[in-house]
Amino acid sequence: MSNLTSIIQEKYGQTARSGLSTNNAGVQAVAEAFGYSTEELSAIPAEANMGLSCGNPIALAHLNEGEVVVDLGSGGGLDVFLAAQKVGPSGKAIGIDMTPDMIALAQRNAQKGPEGKPYTNVEFKLGTIDKMPLEDNSVDVIISNCVINLAEDKPAVFREIFRVLKPGGRVAVSDIALKQDLPDELEHSMAAMIGCFAGAIHIHAYQSGLRDAGFGDVAVLDAGSDLNAYSKVEGQSGCCSPVDPSTTSGCCGSDAKNQSLHTDLAEILSRFDVNEYAASVKVLAVKPA
Repeated sequence: MSNLTSIIQEKYGQTARSGLSTNNAGVQAVAEAFGYSTEELSAIPAEANMGLSCGNPIALAHLNEGEVVVDLGSGGGLDVFLAAQKVGPSGKAIGIDMTPDMIALAQRNAQKGPEGKPYTNVEFKLGTIDKMPLEDNSVDVIISNCVINLAEDKPAVFREIFRVLKPGGRVAVSDIALKQDLPDELEHSMAAMIGCFAGAIHIHAYQSGLRDAGFGDVAVLDAGSDLNAYSKVEGQSGCCSPVDPSTTSGCCGSDAKNQSLHTDLAEILSRFDVNEYAASVKVLAVKPA
């Protein structure tokens, strides 16, 4: 595991341990800003949502009863639990995350299913999205929410998605992509990397990367969401969750070193309109039948 990947894993592990949930007003505001309804958020465990979204892939996926859907970077299980409702008991929703704390949180959340009973059609697997613990041609739909931008080797991720999808399988991803090159300060900022901006690739590179992996019907569309919605919530910076005032915790941490990352990103967002450089995008593609 590279140093960068280790840092990302640790920051998101801190998020999993922070106790943030839809019960925090800032967390709910971020989710709603990127397309989740109050009804959706109230239908799943509150702790599944930690304010890490940049879109709503469930709204893109058009899931059907009986399908197998996999969420890349599943976090606390937000999209897995929503997908489980769509595919029903004859289908399955699987989450993959590289952070043990996130997997543990998601598994705890899975015990808080409908009417207080555990979900019976969900599973969470520890693994990286460039080497998934899944068989070839075994998945109907791949979803993801603001995670692929964090991967160091995006072509490997696209190839893995292609490998695990069945012929005719589809991709429905929410992510951040670039409209133009970032200023040097943002491009080389670790805070901006953790916050989902510095690791993003250009929209055209996203499209060509999926096509090179073998996909057809590729579309990467600007969702038109305001990325500054993150900075408008007190204590919120980028994809980092809001700091919980009672714990001073968040994905940028509470110690002096980690807190400086959070502070630096908040300061960057106060000086740069990230909408000029990046966009929340809807990513759609199909594996040829």
